[in-house]
Amino acid sequence: MSREPDVSVVVAVYNTMPYLTRCLNSLVRQTIGRDRLEVVAVDDGSTDGSGRELDRFARLHPETVKVIHQENSGGPAVPSNRALAHVTGRYVFFVGADDYLGPEALERLVRAADEYDSDVVLGRAVGVNSRNIHQAIFARNEVEVDLFDSALPWSLANTKLFRRELIERHQLRYPEDMPVGSDQPFTLEACFRAKRISVLADYDFYHAVRRLNARNITYRSRHVERLRCAESIMDFVAGLIEPGERRDAILVRHFTWEVARLLEDDFRELDRAVQEQVVAGVRQLAERYLTDRIRAQLPIESRLRIGTAWRGDVDDVLAVVRQDAEQGVPPTIVDGERWYAGYPGFRDPRLELPDDWFDVSGAAADWLARLEAVSVDWETCADGERALTVTARTPRRDLASLTSGPIGMTAGDVTGTTLETSRDGTGSTVRAQFRVGLLLGGATGAGGSLLPVRSQLTAFGGVGSAALRAPTRPAVSRFMLRRGMRFFVLTPTTSHRGQLVIAIAPVTPRRVLARLRRRLPQGGK
Repeated sequence: MSREPDVSVVVAVYNTMPYLTRCLNSLVRQTIGRDRLEVVAVDDGSTDGSGRELDRFARLHPETVKVIHQENSGGPAVPSNRALAHVTGRYVFFVGADDYLGPEALERLVRAADEYDSDVVLGRAVGVNSRNIHQAIFARNEVEVDLFDSALPWSLANTKLFRRELIERHQLRYPEDMPVGSDQPFTLEACFRAKRISVLADYDFYHAVRRLNARNITYRSRHVERLRCAESIMDFVAGLIEPGERRDAILVRHFTWEVARLLEDDFRELDRAVQEQVVAGVRQLAERYLTDRIRAQLPIESRLRIGTAWRGDVDDVLAVVRQDAEQGVPPTIVDGERWYAGYPGFRDPRLELPDDWFDVSGAAADWLARLEAVSVDWETCADGERALTVTARTPRRDLASLTSGPIGMTAGDVTGTTLETSRDGTGSTVRAQFRVGLLLGGATGAGGSLLPVRSQLTAFGGVGSAALRAPTRPAVSRFMLRRGMRFFVLTPTTSHRGQLVIAIAPVTPRRVLARLRRRLPQGGK
């Protein structure tokens, strides 16, 4: 290829059929035109026909698509680095082989980078098949955002447009010893070195697909691998950024996300030896990097689980995890004007955990709003429309008397109808209902949405809100409905944090017919 393309798209591929076909089609059909585009795809030892599909596209578009085949390396870092050695475009864009781009994505991104003289440009990413994508950075178009004073640290995936001169000047490459998360050090340093970072939020540039079989490396990675990658990422941050407020602005994301996820509810199910290894690793990270500034920004569950791993042992961590996962909202301990969350370990002389780790006084309304889902049911309204009814509990018998307005629930941007607020000898009950039509209207992504369910109330002069915990996955079936010519499936389920969410996913007519055939007797009779 003698010409210099405007943009080179890097695709690291390992066993991604049939998703790969849509990905490649979305690239060669970009409005920027194939004469301004180069696709460099590296087949990392695929065994499912992905390599043959890449070769087919290379035959169809020999001036645009380059394919490199290699033995499996165990992760995306090696194929990504190999592709970087072959790209020739002014800009480089990385796309996951499961995912696909909006038709105008590259044209818009390159135009913005040229107009703003940006080294990095983020285009809004949306989830498909109810994949959750952090959206805070995409609140609005921004000509320039600051790495340390924005939501950018929460969006460190490599799915961005990078100026190739920046990559080569600083020899940016993926760490090849990280099977998971190797794009984060690359992206972080690129953003750290960039003279300007821009955000485009007015178009669905990137469609991030959650595979229906959930078999890619991120979904199936294990705790020990994730611990090792968290250690690598945080050590990289420490080597790149001096101690202080700027480093903390990055590390708070990693403590909240990578480290806290090691101590989620599924920690209970690990082998004892793995639990010991995880706790030891979290303890070391806390000793090295957990400052008071970071700790104050952590949600209380993460703050106490990480803090208990730092000061205690596996059994101490398990006690805190089980409080949330099995026993529900902990009691509130009132001492003078201070409110404390009554988690295991509070004022335990053996652990010597500071009181302020348990202090919820500054967020008393949010703490009061913490409820636990005890049942989720589909019901039929008086007008015949289906609705999802959520019943939640709190051990506080005085919930209603402490609030100064209605107590309700939301699912994403949808406000439910409160059916009941009552109390008994063991606490208070709140019951709210969500009509399916409103839920479907609250699904913003074309590929589906996850609507987190939250409780909401007014107390102590402010509005309190908290994610609704669901210690067990709701024992309720999915609900399929038709809107015009499209079908959707609504599924009440739980997130990895044990919180109630409503997943809304579009269903193609072909999948609907296949589902009906499976239910019919053989021969269709």
